[in-house]
Amino acid sequence: MHSGEPIFSSAHNGSAAGKTGLSYLLAYDSSEHAQAAVDLLIDLAKNPLASSNQATLISVLPTQGIGPHEVMQAAIQRDEQRLSAAGFQTSSILIAGNPAATINAYAQEHQSDLIVIGAKGLRSALRILLGGVAQQVVEYSNSPVLVVRAPYSGLRRILLVVDGSTPSKQAVEYLVPLCPGGERQRCSWLPPSVEVTVMHVLPPPITQETTLRAWALGPEALYPTPIAPLDTAALEAAEERNGEALLAQMLDLLRLGKVEAESLMARGDAAEEILQMAQRKNIDLIVCGSRGLSAISGWLLGSVSRKLVHYANCSVLIIK
Repeated sequence: MHSGEPIFSSAHNGSAAGKTGLSYLLAYDSSEHAQAAVDLLIDLAKNPLASSNQATLISVLPTQGIGPHEVMQAAIQRDEQRLSAAGFQTSSILIAGNPAATINAYAQEHQSDLIVIGAKGLRSALRILLGGVAQQVVEYSNSPVLVVRAPYSGLRRILLVVDGSTPSKQAVEYLVPLCPGGERQRCSWLPPSVEVTVMHVLPPPITQETTLRAWALGPEALYPTPIAPLDTAALEAAEERNGEALLAQMLDLLRLGKVEAESLMARGDAAEEILQMAQRKNIDLIVCGSRGLSAISGWLLGSVSRKLVHYANCSVLIIK
């Protein structure tokens, strides 16, 4: 549960009861990154499917008795009105408590479809949302989390990262969920003109040195049983075929939601390859699953999503 009683709350254009669209929870502190998050949500509202979407702005103060909460309240009301004018059903809450824990508890209690939070927050006397809060929200939330970085100039290019795991497929399905009332048809909430690139990163090649290495075991050394040299070329070719098949499957799933996309593969350290590609293609948003295949069979571990949230120069959407 979130901490304490709300200092301020409001609701406009309806409430969360009986919701039919997506429910967004915007962690708000009036910083430039929070403003960027508001701008991004307004762009999402341009999609015809977004007419019944809801946005709740939540601002968490560290103490109930903090003096300048009137300033924050005014900022919340201003941006709540902007979201309402864009077509959202809106509400807001100003509450005291631990920021990350309060945001995650509120999202779980109200079954938010997406938590939206600025990558960094205010570092003024209010000390409301610091950068570490975003990382904690991503780590412990049960909901997908969109970490937004300023400056925001539009949602034009998306990099969707896949590895064949269940969270990876869920990330694709999140972009093109089943249409309301449809059993097989899919509809996308993305802006119609967005460019999507689906990326798969192959693991680094296994060297012969790795397979012949002696492992220390107490005072002795354990040597592996002699085996035939690995056919690394054949292994890499098989990985590439599997990667191409995976990318084709994900492209087909996106097309069901009328989202055209291109695909690409890379090989190497997952986080490094993704970050470099995002910079090279001027990506506005990276999308990936929070967990992926194990270290034995794949690469997308939780540590990769953490690195993307921490080091990416663009916004990052983590699907859970």
